[in-house]
Amino acid sequence: MRFLLSIACFVCSLSGWSPTLGDDPPSAIQAGPRALSRAFRVAAAKATPSVVTVYAYGQDPTGGSTVPTGPGRDQPDPGQPDPDTDQPAPDPSPPGDDRGVGPAPPRVEPGGRSLPVTGLGSGVILAADGLIITNNHVIAGAQRVVVQLFDQSELEAITVAGDPDSDIAILRVDSPESLEAATIGDSESLEIGDWVLAIGSPFKLEATVSAGIISAKNRTLRRIRRGRLLQTDAAINPGNSGGALIDLNGDVIGINTAIATGSGGYQGVGFAIPMGQAGWIADELATHGAVRRAAMGIRLADLTKPVATKLNLPLNMGVLVYQVIDNSAAAQAGIEPLDVIVEFAGERVRVANELQEVVERQPIGSSQTVKVVRGEQELELQVRLAPIEDPTESRPTEQAEADAETDNSGRD
Repeated sequence: MRFLLSIACFVCSLSGWSPTLGDDPPSAIQAGPRALSRAFRVAAAKATPSVVTVYAYGQDPTGGSTVPTGPGRDQPDPGQPDPDTDQPAPDPSPPGDDRGVGPAPPRVEPGGRSLPVTGLGSGVILAADGLIITNNHVIAGAQRVVVQLFDQSELEAITVAGDPDSDIAILRVDSPESLEAATIGDSESLEIGDWVLAIGSPFKLEATVSAGIISAKNRTLRRIRRGRLLQTDAAINPGNSGGALIDLNGDVIGINTAIATGSGGYQGVGFAIPMGQAGWIADELATHGAVRRAAMGIRLADLTKPVATKLNLPLNMGVLVYQVIDNSAAAQAGIEPLDVIVEFAGERVRVANELQEVVERQPIGSSQTVKVVRGEQELELQVRLAPIEDPTESRPTEQAEADAETDNSGRD
């Protein structure tokens, strides 16, 4: 009853009516739940045709496919704060495997050899010409990947590329007809409490829709080394991996990727990769076959209350540098341990993963402005970004020269 009244009050607030003692509620109160139901229905109808089922065949069970993480295995080490591990992480399980749900028909290879179905997940059509996004753990190590569309027709993936660090992968299929691409929403504008729907193929039940809210933002999981996640209580189960998390406009705002569970199934805590992040990864994979990430060569920590108190610094004023790699781009720029980075490339930063995300998307070899607080001083330094594979390489690159005009326009 409280749930219905809260919806009713929300609808009334939109209409400008506010309750006073003795007033009878308007008809909007009765219409509230039906209005929300219609919103769910319209959003699901818009997005569902763009969500596909992904079958992976022939993965090596010892290394090619990802099995759910056991309880406690993915907890961070509190003694090693860095962008990937300094936040407490629940037990994240990639809900991509379909083991134990019943056998799927094997694909028959030329010569009569068959490949077993070793992974099942979901995907989202990004472009009408056949570009699809999914999770890397769904397709990792597969010898064959088949996509089943909303109309039950099947297409074999002709291109597969994945990024384990973000758990994003792209597939490309060759379709005789244009596919129905999803509409991409603004994941940055989401707030805690916003309604969302999860769409995918849990337990091989294609086009399943579940509803919930955004439970939290900026979550981190050790299994997904790079990026911040959305948390939702929309039901996510095995087979949902790579599927769509949508808003009430029917726009895709996240890619479902993991669940926290003690049983292997839904327990109300699921995670999705924000579409702003997933879209950039997908574009890198589609264009270059790999993700080009920039780096400065430092290790970071959030200014949590214990850290800030110990160092006598304001809480969340910026991101603490606690290690600088010798001869790295940061070292050459003059960044020192215990500096607090407050701004990078014109963007205010307060947490480590936020800074990490801003840095890695800049062109490798480009020069960026970094504002740091060192004691009582605020300094403005210039850092020439290196590739993440070698943070000591800070020379200008062809990427920087090609991307500077577009990707770095207006930045110092």
